[in-house]
Amino acid sequence: MTDAVVTMEFHPQPAAGTAKPWAFPAPERGTLPNGLTVLRCHRPGQQVVAVEMFLAAPLEAEPEGLDGVATIMARALTEGTDKHSAEEFAAELERCGATIDAHADHPGVRVSLEVPVSRLPKALSLLAEALRAPAFADSEVERLVRNRLDEIPHEQANPARRAAKQLSKELFPAAARMSRPRQGTEETVAAIDAAAVRAFYEAYVRPSTAVTVIVGDLSGTDLDAVLADTLGDWTGDRAEPRPVPPITADDSGRVVIVDRPGAVQTQLLIGRIGPDRHDRVWAAQVLGTYCLGGTLTSRLDRVLREEKGYTYGVRAFGQVLRSGPDGGAAMLAISGSVDTPNTGPALEDLWKVLRTLAAEGLTDDEREAAVHNLVGVAPLKYETAAAVAGTLADQVEQFLPDDYQAQLYAMLAATGTVEATAAVVSAFPADRLVTVLVGDAATIEEPVRALGIGEVTVVAG
Repeated sequence: MTDAVVTMEFHPQPAAGTAKPWAFPAPERGTLPNGLTVLRCHRPGQQVVAVEMFLAAPLEAEPEGLDGVATIMARALTEGTDKHSAEEFAAELERCGATIDAHADHPGVRVSLEVPVSRLPKALSLLAEALRAPAFADSEVERLVRNRLDEIPHEQANPARRAAKQLSKELFPAAARMSRPRQGTEETVAAIDAAAVRAFYEAYVRPSTAVTVIVGDLSGTDLDAVLADTLGDWTGDRAEPRPVPPITADDSGRVVIVDRPGAVQTQLLIGRIGPDRHDRVWAAQVLGTYCLGGTLTSRLDRVLREEKGYTYGVRAFGQVLRSGPDGGAAMLAISGSVDTPNTGPALEDLWKVLRTLAAEGLTDDEREAAVHNLVGVAPLKYETAAAVAGTLADQVEQFLPDDYQAQLYAMLAATGTVEATAAVVSAFPADRLVTVLVGDAATIEEPVRALGIGEVTVVAG
């Protein structure tokens, strides 16, 4: 018996290919005969199409005493039409595999639709029906109002939501809509009825001031024909968008404690307003803010979480509130929670981080890591049609050019360490921050007062 000889043939190990350059998708812009602006973006392989509709119905347009009517109207748009009851409308959406959602915010109302591309014509016909002939039935509006009233106590009990509500009240003048809860208070929501919802709809919802974003694999779809048969049938009076009023705020350094007796944690929300995406400093501000508190390895987490163990995490961020053609404002904030006994020490160390940053600046390594994370993750962040559609709709409501996001990534990559440092130091000046603490005032008031970071006021929780 002889041993068999086995000959193995080895193939060369595959080599990595050349990386393909990536850029944020560029949409094609057009206008339907009814005045509706349409942004379309073909994304090969995306068989689930995302549709984002922006309606220029801002919160500041809500009638006095009816804060929350925009939210109720947005929810009611998906609750039946003159042709279909709420149950029938939901069943029609389900039959074509579509989901729909709507919400109101300071810039206006957003309606989001996702559907398999093969069912896009049917789904767009349902969306057009909802926009063209919403039912706003008394019973449905009453139910939505009751639901909203049920939500408010839960939001009050949530420390993060309660902190956000208090910060808005502190920053903005009492007469400004931004000083009050986005979705209304118990008093204003209780005053909303079907007539108020319909009046708000008739005043602000029309194709000439709306924009639709459609993203997905559109290769086998005659989108022009589909739009003509669906959203193209939506009619309404021509009108110019409302002027965008200026945003003013008081960021004098001070502390407000929302008293929660016995709370084992203190919710922190520290903020002010600053420049929005129209400002040339935005890219540097994004980069510097990310270095300060954008990830687990940022300065705030490194000190408060890793070194001191005060918290599970603290984040710094910038969020656009509202923009106009000439710019607007963003909320610049630091948020997180710490255990009650260490509230004073945690705030002391947080202010030390801000002062050290102002004195010494960021490092090149911090800047490079931030660019890598922010720019390098973009191709993954925008893998879905919904992510692309949402960002394009954000650009629309903020009066930005269609190629803004692509420009932003180029600007982030080109921003230096010195620029990023200057931007974040300007964004978070240690003496111009409004601090809201939701926690046990009896325990935390004196240690916080001793820090000297601003006058301390205690309000009921």
